[in-house]
Amino acid sequence: MDRIRIVGGPALVGRIPISGAKNAALPLMIASLLTDETLILDNMPRLADVAMLKRILGNHGCEVTVEGKRAGQDEFLGETVRLTASEIVDTTAPYDLVSKMRASFWVIGPLLARMGEATVSLPGGCAIGTRPVDFFLDGLKALGVKLEIDRGYVIAKAPGGLKGGRVVFPKVSVGATHVMLMAASLAKGETVIENAAREPEIVDLAECLVKMGAKIEGAGTSTIVITGVDRLHGARHSVLPDRIETGTYAIAVAMAGGDVVLEGARRDLLDAAFDVLVEAGAEVTQLNDGVRVTRNGHGIAPVNVVTAPYPGFPTDLQAQLMALTAKAKGSSTITETIFENRFMHVQELARLGARIHLDGDTATIEGVDRLTGAPVMATDLRASVSLVIAGLVAEGETMVNRVYHLDRGFERLEAKLSRCGALIERVSG
Repeated sequence: MDRIRIVGGPALVGRIPISGAKNAALPLMIASLLTDETLILDNMPRLADVAMLKRILGNHGCEVTVEGKRAGQDEFLGETVRLTASEIVDTTAPYDLVSKMRASFWVIGPLLARMGEATVSLPGGCAIGTRPVDFFLDGLKALGVKLEIDRGYVIAKAPGGLKGGRVVFPKVSVGATHVMLMAASLAKGETVIENAAREPEIVDLAECLVKMGAKIEGAGTSTIVITGVDRLHGARHSVLPDRIETGTYAIAVAMAGGDVVLEGARRDLLDAAFDVLVEAGAEVTQLNDGVRVTRNGHGIAPVNVVTAPYPGFPTDLQAQLMALTAKAKGSSTITETIFENRFMHVQELARLGARIHLDGDTATIEGVDRLTGAPVMATDLRASVSLVIAGLVAEGETMVNRVYHLDRGFERLEAKLSRCGALIERVSG
């Protein structure tokens, strides 16, 4: 099993290309099931989750092809993927596939919209806490879907097709908003989604669906109105840059110090997180070709943060920020409001010398002068990269185990960091 070895010390100087957003790429790929024509997606990241979803979509009859690289292309340039679901050959998403990636549950929306039926395995547990599918199911019921759960499978039927309705989420859910956007695009009549997620990835999916012929208004606000159409057609769409990858590398620069341009990044997708980084002592500047992040000669100031749905501070950057505050000049607090059990990285950061106290959903971090390298274990995707960030400044060697978590959401992380001077490498076996 691969590991990541880091020797702390060097500042980061150079350029890091930002990949397409994983959290946009996955629903965009699933949207290909809504049409019998080809959907072309540019700037696709090369990630384990994307590879797994290609396999899952193939199970439903979707043909997936990837354009080969051309001579002279940048090694980090995103892929172009063509997805053609000319015929849905199977409306069942089995447990052995859905259990490997929760987002694959989202196929229930397009399958119902196009075929009038779907049998999809419940996704099961999650390392960072429960992510109930009740919001998904209640939303589909509002569109006239008949549901039953049998032996761990959701059996959903809409023999007369989906019908527009009013969907009110009791709590903001990105996944449920994705599913309802896709399902309602082919429903008869108008659907109104209230308390919808406002994330940029929701807007990206909506823009792609509009290119495919959907009628959607209000994406990016808490109320989205979809007027169903009879059919969708093929389209071409470029995946927006990954704001979580952007924020992760920005935090890495704030931690290690230095001067890095995050190529292709957009500050407007991550204002809340960048505001916190500025408060912590970094400088952030939007350029024509990306975002420049610097921290030279100044210590890290403590911050107090509460995670929240977009446009608040993202839960997906909470672990990375905690690593940064471990070296702050004072006491910081981070309150996690989105997922329970998302503090599993605390014990591993403590192995490097971090001083963190947990009280319910709030972590208090007392900054220390030095961290010391040690073997650590990744517990999930974001936790694993927080250990890398801490390792960038820890004295001596840090070895991060279970890096398959990293490969789910970060494309060639060690290559991107090492090109900016970090002493980091992947160790096989």
